[in-house]
Amino acid sequence: MWIGYLLSIPHAQLKALLPLLCLLLLVGCSATTTAVVPKGCAGGAFNLCLQGQAQVRMETTRGVILLEVDGEAAPVTAGNFIDLVRRGVYDGTVFHRVVRKPVPFVIQGGDPISADPKTSREQFGTGGFVEPDSGQIRTIPLEVKLKTELEPRYGRLTTSPSDLLKLQLSHERGAIAMARSQAPDSASAQFYIALRPLPELDGRYAVFGKVIKGLEVIDAIRQDDRILQVSVVNELAIAPDV
Repeated sequence: MWIGYLLSIPHAQLKALLPLLCLLLLVGCSATTTAVVPKGCAGGAFNLCLQGQAQVRMETTRGVILLEVDGEAAPVTAGNFIDLVRRGVYDGTVFHRVVRKPVPFVIQGGDPISADPKTSREQFGTGGFVEPDSGQIRTIPLEVKLKTELEPRYGRLTTSPSDLLKLQLSHERGAIAMARSQAPDSASAQFYIALRPLPELDGRYAVFGKVIKGLEVIDAIRQDDRILQVSVVNELAIAPDV
């Protein structure tokens, strides 16, 4: 609740408390089980990069959400998400964190361990996607794209006010972005959807798409609601495995 309170205070004071605000979006991934993927798509460094855009249908216990995922602005982040959708990783997972008071903030879900009925609720929000072959958690780098730059930036926060004005994807209402731990390159599977514009998170978390249909559904979602099934319904192209 204290996170929500921060959003009601004046902007100047809020800026000083941003590190505390961003704790809301942290996920717990053990450094001993995490394998960080190479940064970027150049030379096949990450063979799941999404080229172009894709639409994703997310069926929840409150209704259907249609997402547009942007591989032009966030090829690594979007590609990772599409791969997890195809694997069925999100099916049955829980929206384990929903913050609406005192003002709307985010709905957060996608933790793979929340789909297991044997997992206690206290553990929700601590998991990531475990690669079947290696047994390690897949993580992806923080990815931020400026309109004035040809390639996204990787692994570092973008905080300059002039740069923030040039972001290709920002935290508008309905934006979908990756949750992560304090390390910039620690996002795995968990994501959140912004319930209102959240410029205080721009440049600090990787936005990779937006809700294009079903905003009334995200407004209706409450904590412990579930994602029933997620599927790719339309896509332009996926870069081939290398």
